[in-house]
Amino acid sequence: MFGEEELVKIHKERAALMSYIITAAFGLVLARLWYLQVYKGETLHNYSIQNRLRKEVVWAPRGLIYSRDDQLLVDNIPRFDAILTPQFLMEKEETLVKLSKMLSMDIESINTILKKNSNQAKYRPIILKKNISFGELAQIETQNADLPGISVDTFISREYRDKEIGAHLLGYISEISQTQLPKLRERDHADYRLGDFIGQFGIEEQLDKYLRGENGHEFVEVDARGRRKRYINTDNLFKGIEDEKPLSGMNVKLTIDRDMQIAAFNALQDKVGGVIAIDINSGQVLAMVSRPSFDPSQFSRGLTPEYWRSLVGNKEHPLRDRNIQEHFSPGSTFKAITGIAAFEEGEIDENTEVNCGGSFRLGRKVYHCWKKEGHGPTNLVKAIRESCNVYFQKAANRMDIDVIAKYSKAFGLGARTGISLPREVNGLIPTKEWKKKRFGQEWQAGETLSCAIGQSYVLASTIQLATAYAAIANGGKIYRPYVVKDIYDTEGELVKTFTPELLSSFEMKNPKTLKFVREGLFQVVNSPKGTAFYRRGQGILMAGKTGTSQVKSASADKVYAKCENMDYESRHHGLFVGFAPADNPKIAAAVIVEHGCHGSSAATPVAEAVITQYMKKYHPDLYLQNLEKDKEIRENWVKSLRAAQPAKPKPAAEPAADE
Repeated sequence: MFGEEELVKIHKERAALMSYIITAAFGLVLARLWYLQVYKGETLHNYSIQNRLRKEVVWAPRGLIYSRDDQLLVDNIPRFDAILTPQFLMEKEETLVKLSKMLSMDIESINTILKKNSNQAKYRPIILKKNISFGELAQIETQNADLPGISVDTFISREYRDKEIGAHLLGYISEISQTQLPKLRERDHADYRLGDFIGQFGIEEQLDKYLRGENGHEFVEVDARGRRKRYINTDNLFKGIEDEKPLSGMNVKLTIDRDMQIAAFNALQDKVGGVIAIDINSGQVLAMVSRPSFDPSQFSRGLTPEYWRSLVGNKEHPLRDRNIQEHFSPGSTFKAITGIAAFEEGEIDENTEVNCGGSFRLGRKVYHCWKKEGHGPTNLVKAIRESCNVYFQKAANRMDIDVIAKYSKAFGLGARTGISLPREVNGLIPTKEWKKKRFGQEWQAGETLSCAIGQSYVLASTIQLATAYAAIANGGKIYRPYVVKDIYDTEGELVKTFTPELLSSFEMKNPKTLKFVREGLFQVVNSPKGTAFYRRGQGILMAGKTGTSQVKSASADKVYAKCENMDYESRHHGLFVGFAPADNPKIAAAVIVEHGCHGSSAATPVAEAVITQYMKKYHPDLYLQNLEKDKEIRENWVKSLRAAQPAKPKPAAEPAADE
């Protein structure tokens, strides 16, 4: 047994030990409290702040696009999207029922969207409906307290002022798809994400790196259900959280004239085709329109399934640009090139005369002229004016196909022009070597005759034809067509400018060659016997060539069948290529109207409308002078016809099937 003193001693030691333990424990607690509240207090306070802040993307406005005379073509407007953040979604079924009524969407569609995005992080918002109306916006905002996880996001949408006019040239922006994402990341070395918008076509695609800008971000305060509060002041919360303003994209000025675009679009009306006009001394594209077209604004707003089906299901392919993405047989517009080749090679001259009886036999095959009774004695100027097949076929029969190919390529045919727009096609100028590689067969003489009048294997686009005729007008200079004039930063400072690029200059061996070819082209439009006389316009002194591109080969008994009586799909394409004014050329234009039957009636009026708009706007004095020249030219032609035929001359009939 312990004595009383010994017990006191033992308890005293235990009490001291307990006091040490308690003191140490309190010390640890106090040290921890000091560490958390003093040493780490500001950091942990910041973490708590961040838990009730949400970082949201502030989309950068894309750069604006202007015409050559500073008319706005492409603008930005706000678009409102209904979004859902899965992290904050509560009472899912009840919330989705309310939302479906507000957005006029069935719950099944909403669940499909959620399922499609189920693999992404729950804190990332999902777009349920793009471009909601102001009424839908108001409902979501006023009932936000009853819609946890539902909010409205503002997106800067693209607005194309003239909608379908020039849509293929301007292009469109749309959301990056899942399949595009890895390819675009690798191509641009950029951290693209699903939901990002990018230029997908035309200028929007080609200049995307200039137009896109850089997105910013802002922090918004949210409650426990993820609902955005009506106030936020990060500066008073702590210094580490800062908003970042977006950087707008650069602005672009094009070479395109808006008024000419409108004139071209209206001239095509309900036709299927394309028109392009270029400055012959620089290569600047002044107008470029393709029809049928589409509304590019729909892509940035969010395509409806109905609108998308109307585009992809349309047999006329409205998404294809008929000026650079399609090539076709140039028909009689190619005869100017054949004439140049024959004249330069000495096979013909201004006095060479061929008797056209309506056909030309080579071996066992007969090649027909479009005019059944023929043109009679015909020289180069008359052959171009009246589009005599036989004249050019007889000239071609004395030449090798490779010779014709040499001159064709010298005028820019058979290869991409290099215009800064995506998906341009090559066209085709055949050679003996090409046929051997392609078909394993030797070239036949009869094939040269067909190629000489722009049929058979020969293929060209309107932009190539416009470039070729511009070279005929300017003396043999080939300029690369271009559509972008200047690029400016957000402060209006010039970042980049584009200037004419001379690709080649073809020197004629015979100074008379272009003189007589141009004279023939002038008479096509300005002589009563010309194939485009009744579509010549006034005040523009246009020169050019009509043409027909055969869609299907015709048997001998159907060569002279009336085109308008054929099935639509079998009708010929109508073409016209020309320049103006003939005595002082400034602009060249090329037009194709698919299944238009005649170049004279279908395509020439389109070129006339575009060139007239150009002359009135940029050369009004010259336009007025040309009105007087028109009057004088017509009077002289009437006098010459009366002298040749004493009786009152009968006006030329509407050109027949091929022209």
